[in-house]
Amino acid sequence: MNYCARAPGKIILSGEHSVVYGAPAIVAALSCYTTVRFTPLHRTKGIRTLFKGLPRGPIYPLHALHHFKNKLDERFEQFSRGERPVQHILNRPDDLVMYTLASLFQHLPLPGRTSTHHLPMPGRLSSESDLPLGAGMGSSAAAIAATLVLYEHLLERPMSAHERFERVRFCERLQHGKGSAIDAAAVTYGGVQILNEGEAQPLDTSLEDNGYWYWLLQGYPEVSTGECVVHVRAQHGQDSALWQAFTTCSEALREALLTHKNPDEALKENARLLAHIGVVPERAQQLIAQVEANGGSAKISGAGAHRGESGGIILIHHHDSEAIPKLLNGLPYQWGPLHVSTQGAALCSIKE
Repeated sequence: MNYCARAPGKIILSGEHSVVYGAPAIVAALSCYTTVRFTPLHRTKGIRTLFKGLPRGPIYPLHALHHFKNKLDERFEQFSRGERPVQHILNRPDDLVMYTLASLFQHLPLPGRTSTHHLPMPGRLSSESDLPLGAGMGSSAAAIAATLVLYEHLLERPMSAHERFERVRFCERLQHGKGSAIDAAAVTYGGVQILNEGEAQPLDTSLEDNGYWYWLLQGYPEVSTGECVVHVRAQHGQDSALWQAFTTCSEALREALLTHKNPDEALKENARLLAHIGVVPERAQQLIAQVEANGGSAKISGAGAHRGESGGIILIHHHDSEAIPKLLNGLPYQWGPLHVSTQGAALCSIKE
């Protein structure tokens, strides 16, 4: 028996960066998924990782997971004191998932022996994903959430959705420098969520009554989310008027979504503010301008990038179902319609 769990990706409608300064944010769970699978391997004494898009990982010894977590916690503290760049906390992307496991093992009392197994048991942790890595679609948070659900089942210690939300947020701080609740909300709860002061609440909309929505991968950013957040903090962290403008923008978008009105003006203002803080590369700005010239709206969704030509994911909206496909067909981008996943991280099992 193999065990697996999956979690959706995310696309931010409003509030990236500004949520760090207390502004509200709106995020939708995307019906593209990361699936994490565990296969028992009794001849090893650890967990081997094999994640899609990454080279085969090392064996993480089970007896050393506690020390592994302590080492990464120490690196995070060094980052917090300004002694280590955020991109130097993790050695490999696999480290984040193994940190999640170590954190869970520390948080939950282990059952020792179940009716059939010693736990945690050695094995292989592998993943498949529809989500491009490092593009701003929540691939890291989805992997964390799916891993938590999977091991809650294996350890027979289910957590509440709120506990899982907080655990995703806690672990993801190693990736971003500060645990944003945006990704955690989307991958844990699914649907469309609005975040205020770190707490998520469902927003009563599926986006279907507000026109046609799309996601587009404009290119992989040269900088990580953590680096970009640190850069923006250094340039604009003390500009309270700026973050209030983001708040006003998110509130206008929320109102448009709930009243089924055209959200274009709120999205355009959001795009302008993101360009102002310097996270929208020139090529992304040109594409956004093309969409606006064709009667729609578009914005960076995610951290963007403060250097390079690529800004990651772009959110696009138009009231005409044919306009965006007509504009994008023939352009060299990966894109698709935005379908909201109504379910967050959940268990699945596959018999082989």
